[in-house]
Amino acid sequence: MLDTRLYLLQRISAMIMAPLVMLHLGVIIIVIQGGLDSAEILSRTQGSFFWGSIYSLFVVMVSIHAAIGLRVVMFEWLKIRDLTLNLISWLVFVILISTGFRAVFAVVG
Repeated sequence: MLDTRLYLLQRISAMIMAPLVMLHLGVIIIVIQGGLDSAEILSRTQGSFFWGSIYSLFVVMVSIHAAIGLRVVMFEWLKIRDLTLNLISWLVFVILISTGFRAVFAVVG
């Protein structure tokens, strides 16, 4: 039952991430072609609730997606099981989400 829920959660996170990646890449292409440098981009994102929300959602989805994916790899390739597998998976999730939110805060806060 847990495997099925994790499988579905990973697929749902991928479906949410796909348009966010497209938005992110599209904005990068547009601003670079517009001649903006990183300092100008950061000055425009500071205090933006919209970009903070978008990138926060992206961080959550990436953290979920990656932690589940690495869990599957650890289970299948490294033969890690049970409590150790759960602990490592949660640790990966916590590291990804905390560093991701730190980056969002640096860009938006």
